[in-house]
Amino acid sequence: MALKVLLPTALRHLAANQDEVQLSGGNVGEVMRGLVQKFPDLRKHLYNEDGRLRNFVNIYVNDEDVRYMQEEKTPVKEGDVVSIVPSIAGGNLTTIEETATKVELSNDEIKRYSRHLIMPEVAMEGQKKLKSAKVLLIGTGGLGAPLGLYLAAAGIGRIGLVDFDVVDFSNLQRQVIHSTKDVGRPKLDSAKEKILGINPHVQVDTYETMLRADNALDILKDYDIVIDGTDNFPTRYLVNDACVLLDKPNVYGSIFRFEGQASVFYAREGPCYRCLYPEPPPPGLVPSCAEGGVLGILPGTIGLIQATEAVKLILRKGRTLVGRLLLYDALEMKFRELKLRKNPKCPLCGEHPTIKALIDYDQFCGITPQPVAAASTDESAFEITPEELKARLDRGDDLTIVDVREPHEYEICRLPNSILIPLGQVAARMHELNSADEIVVHCKMGGRSAKAVKQLREAGFKKIKNLKGGIDLWAQKVDPSVPRY
Repeated sequence: MALKVLLPTALRHLAANQDEVQLSGGNVGEVMRGLVQKFPDLRKHLYNEDGRLRNFVNIYVNDEDVRYMQEEKTPVKEGDVVSIVPSIAGGNLTTIEETATKVELSNDEIKRYSRHLIMPEVAMEGQKKLKSAKVLLIGTGGLGAPLGLYLAAAGIGRIGLVDFDVVDFSNLQRQVIHSTKDVGRPKLDSAKEKILGINPHVQVDTYETMLRADNALDILKDYDIVIDGTDNFPTRYLVNDACVLLDKPNVYGSIFRFEGQASVFYAREGPCYRCLYPEPPPPGLVPSCAEGGVLGILPGTIGLIQATEAVKLILRKGRTLVGRLLLYDALEMKFRELKLRKNPKCPLCGEHPTIKALIDYDQFCGITPQPVAAASTDESAFEITPEELKARLDRGDDLTIVDVREPHEYEICRLPNSILIPLGQVAARMHELNSADEIVVHCKMGGRSAKAVKQLREAGFKKIKNLKGGIDLWAQKVDPSVPRY
């Protein structure tokens, strides 16, 4: 009896780059055990040390969430499709309707929004709701860019922007709210300028800060809808928890390479983000867009879906994504929809919540920094700066340089005489290295190479160092001719 198992992009490199596998089994547990037997490298990503499926991995059978249905015992039959979906890391909307009765549209606004006004689903009443609405965008990057542009054009009366980054050349491939002349400029300034250029009737409030547990509630409380355009798990959980505590809808989106997800988490009407992903993946397990890349057009697609959901929430029209997870595969040009269940045991929005205040989200996501003294002592022994490496190479020291990036990154730029061993192949190919040699390992920015150094140290390599900041910092500090990406 054969059935199909669909693998997400983030796990395909561990399964011979296959997007689907034909397996057999009488229930979900048998199928999953068959999967990790076929591809052993998947085991640590899907199962914890106790042999149970990890909380940040969801299993669907024919688009039905089976997590709260004795997951592994859920029966399957020939022709079924099993999907693996890991995490990629004033709520009362009647206030909008009340405020809308007190606002008017000027003649200029009537002309501007005329294509809305002749739609019976929007009309004058709906456009006044849009003008009365207050929407907060967390992030003005890939997702925040199309969100800001289209929500402004639609006539959202007040748009809040939270960001603390500056525009970089690498942003311009997808963050269409910024332009070449904005490089080096605060993203908030660039985004606000573009939004007001599109629609001067919009009020734009900016918050140049990192969203944290000590400021999130104060920033979110004045907005009707929060839209999550973040790119890290601590902030994603922070946004979710703050929205639940404040009874606000959280319009969610995430992107990676060619795939995206979108949903609306609104605990009043359905599940929250913690219902979908009770806990985050371990640090470094899920690659970021900076490491894994993202199709520049993809944030536009997902961001516009988020913008559409926000407008529907304001207008109270149509069926929103509350209780549904929309999956988009740009390579296949295919959308899939999965049903989401509210977890009655959710510690935040369940029947007996235990989370009643914001927490330390770095600690929750496992990235709490070590004490400065201990960290510096340990890291300095196994790190080398670009300047130090350059000096040793100039002296003619005999060093082996190992590049643990992917082959397509190696084609962009490389250090002279470096050996390419992608991170996923280090364990299988470490026999190619001589433990008696002095070895310097590098990647793009130092994260992947730190993992490789750890693996090699555990295997007995002693003369090994991680290039601090990777080839990106090398390009900045040593050789400006090396392209940055």
